[in-house]
Amino acid sequence: MKMLNQVKFTFVSRSVNESFARAALAAFLAQADPTVPQLADIKTAVSEAVTNCIVHAYPDSVGPITMTAALCEGGTVRITVTDRGIGIADVAKAMEPMYTTGNPDERAGLGFAVMQSFMDRVRVSSTPGRGTRVTMTKHLDTK
Repeated sequence: MKMLNQVKFTFVSRSVNESFARAALAAFLAQADPTVPQLADIKTAVSEAVTNCIVHAYPDSVGPITMTAALCEGGTVRITVTDRGIGIADVAKAMEPMYTTGNPDERAGLGFAVMQSFMDRVRVSSTPGRGTRVTMTKHLDTK
């Protein structure tokens, strides 16, 4: 799959940057002319991935989050959200709906499930103490 264009940016894990990540991504994706529902799906998945970094990767501190977005031939979008936080010991368990390491009164444990429902593919790799990488892909239907 040949990459046509790519953007990469890093921001700190503050909650105000979740909306920045969505808006910056939407601006980048405008060149692919996605439909409004496609753009909404992608922005929702990115919101969940970035929020996971803010809440779980850096629970007691602020750290870097890097987001890379690539437009590829055939209308495929690939987005990677990476942190250098505490990592996930059991990725399979973390991806189960309703599982959360946060306060269950405040967190539903649906972040990965939401990402999977809005994107065509979601891959998660993580190393405890070194961070997590979430890679999401979606094919944009041509108009």
